[in-house]
Amino acid sequence: MLLGWEVKSIRDGKVQLAESYVNLHQGEAFLAGCNITPLLSASTHVIAEPQRVRKLLLHGKELAQLFAANQQKGYTIVPLAMYWKGNKVKVEIALGKGKKQHDKRATMRESDWQRDKQRLFKTSAH
Repeated sequence: MLLGWEVKSIRDGKVQLAESYVNLHQGEAFLAGCNITPLLSASTHVIAEPQRVRKLLLHGKELAQLFAANQQKGYTIVPLAMYWKGNKVKVEIALGKGKKQHDKRATMRESDWQRDKQRLFKTSAH
């Protein structure tokens, strides 16, 4: 559920989904952490709140699937994209699983190796 100024800002491409996630509460889904930057030409009587929690309008069947999936430990629901379909704004959401501690260590080891490799190539080129 969006306000008028939010729809105008989304049409202008002033939306960031980088740190956002979907919260499930009392049988409803809410988009949290999404930043919609207000336009400079927004009305003076509107108090714009760029980070407010917005309700997602979903069918009951979709909500039931999300609730079932979210009950599993370690899973979270994240928005992937926001797009227009006709005159409606749609949010593409997906179920994501966080990394385990050993996965994080492997990723850090790989990034360290890539950094060391770059340093070696830099020093050998001179």
